[in-house]
Amino acid sequence: MDMKKVEDIKEMAAENDTQSDSNVKQVVDCALEAGRILLRNGGEIFRVEETITRICQHFGVEHVDIFTLSHGIFVSAENEKGDAYTKVKHIPLSGAHLGIVAEVNELSRQIAEGKVTISEAEERLREIDRIPSSPSEFQIFGGGVAAACYGFLMGANLTESVVAFCIGCFVQAWALLAKRFRLSKIVVNIAGGMLIMFLALLARRIATMSVLRLDGIIIGAIMPLIPGLAFTNAIRDIADSDFLSGTVRMMDALMVFVYIAVGVGIVLITFNNMTGGFIL
Repeated sequence: MDMKKVEDIKEMAAENDTQSDSNVKQVVDCALEAGRILLRNGGEIFRVEETITRICQHFGVEHVDIFTLSHGIFVSAENEKGDAYTKVKHIPLSGAHLGIVAEVNELSRQIAEGKVTISEAEERLREIDRIPSSPSEFQIFGGGVAAACYGFLMGANLTESVVAFCIGCFVQAWALLAKRFRLSKIVVNIAGGMLIMFLALLARRIATMSVLRLDGIIIGAIMPLIPGLAFTNAIRDIADSDFLSGTVRMMDALMVFVYIAVGVGIVLITFNNMTGGFIL
């Protein structure tokens, strides 16, 4: 009887250890998935690390170390025996979806309040990750409105703002089409800059040279291509001493500005040479 009890105790201990290892892995995987969704959709570095830490601690994983970059997350956790479980997730730089970021934030708060179990959290994360973007028509209209309003704020008159609205719609449609075919960011922004300049010159040619100013149109029309959120997050990361991630995001945003300027310059120089500066 004594030997049987000892064997039963050993089996129960082994089962508990296995369950403990499984729980640590499940919790870390769930927290890492939440961090991946945040980082992919425009979340800041501190927000990603805070969310992962909050989820892990609520489900009993106290010993967790997180190292987050602009395009990757490293998480290491320990169980009660001191065995480490480490996982790395690569997240390519992509666009932003603040609706998804808000949903993950709300889920993490509910987890911290004890309203959601680990299984429910995993299911919610899968649902959040499948949230679609806004309809294409709405995004195109939004791009046009952003172009018109920003151009007007920067000194464009009403006519120039209307032209900027039309060009902004074309540019936003081009950006969505390029995203569907997964074109390079270099191609998207250089071609977008060329499209902006060509349409601005065409609009000025169709109207009269005394009516439209190119600067008022171009300043507004480039807004759909400007990575404003990425640039803002880069500044926030640097302010939070995440210099590596902030620098990477900053360089990514600044290179977009360079690509747009190259596209605008190509068309501008071409028209200038073809017309002897007459259009300008």
